[in-house]
Amino acid sequence: MLVYIFRRLLLIIPTLFGILLINFVIIQAAPGGPVEQMIAKLEGFEGATSRIAGGGAEVSIAGSSYRGAQGLDPALVKEIEHMYGFDKSAPERLWIMVKNYATLDFGDSFFRDAKVIDLIKEKMPVSISLGLWSTLIMYLVSIPLGIAKATRHGSHFDVWTSSAIIVGYAIPAFLFAILLIVVFAGGSYLDWFPLRGLTSNNFDELSMGGKVLDYFWHLALPVTALVIGNFATMTLLTKNSFLDEINKQYVVTAKAKGLTRHRVLYGHVFRNAMLLVIAGFPSAFIGIFFTGSLLVEVIFSLDGLGLMSFEAAINRDYPVVFGTLFIFTLLGLVVKLIGDLTYTLVDPRIDFENREH
Repeated sequence: MLVYIFRRLLLIIPTLFGILLINFVIIQAAPGGPVEQMIAKLEGFEGATSRIAGGGAEVSIAGSSYRGAQGLDPALVKEIEHMYGFDKSAPERLWIMVKNYATLDFGDSFFRDAKVIDLIKEKMPVSISLGLWSTLIMYLVSIPLGIAKATRHGSHFDVWTSSAIIVGYAIPAFLFAILLIVVFAGGSYLDWFPLRGLTSNNFDELSMGGKVLDYFWHLALPVTALVIGNFATMTLLTKNSFLDEINKQYVVTAKAKGLTRHRVLYGHVFRNAMLLVIAGFPSAFIGIFFTGSLLVEVIFSLDGLGLMSFEAAINRDYPVVFGTLFIFTLLGLVVKLIGDLTYTLVDPRIDFENREH
């Protein structure tokens, strides 16, 4: 197993480089980069009607033609390009980026006047809180509920829980978040939960127990919104996995030998059925950690990595885009490795090293 872990860790390096390379090429081809945006702002300040004589000419900026720079001093344009590093060729910029990323130096944000690594550290607690607790609660709810539905397949319990799951699945997380705000956060009915931030303004003055309660008090509504919007798929996956295993011959044989229902279910069926459920953990965690929490972060005013990454992509803040991409990719690969190791805990018969030969 140690050899397998070592190989997977080594594989992270070329995987990160490949993903960064592909995204670097795609983003470089996108119009409206930071140089163009800065020139547009300066041109707006100078006045849109001031143009160089013979206004049909175009000025080439960082490999793209931008007409708005015609009224600016070419020396100023060169200075802007140098400020953002676009006075260098694309291969040179890529090499500098990869070399710096090897030491976790993600550079400075173009528009936030701060180091990218500091921004990531600042926003990380929000995203980790949403992703970790939502995924944990989702699994703690989905797995027991899925097992109960499988063992009671076709019963009234199975029918009404399926109806509730379908309703929960049909409501998007952001819409359910708005509903929670209206009902529980001072919208139109109750005012039980806070609407903004991860902690209260007096958080530092609270005791340790008070800080823990305040933290979960602020997380209650956004985590609930994420869990409701994502637990349906995991519940049905768990149910179908257990149903598939329950109908296999080895279960019939185990029952014929006189094993109790509990022993058959949790001693034999559980570890086989859970393999498929565990396989979905990395994608579930990363999905909630990034894409699933973006709208929830906006609705509950939680300034996390999802919101920062979205704003960086809109503003073409390349250091922030690539820095967060690097972190998300690295985290996804590590979580995937943890998922593989969990396979061996559920079923010790799995040997990844022998499967590679």
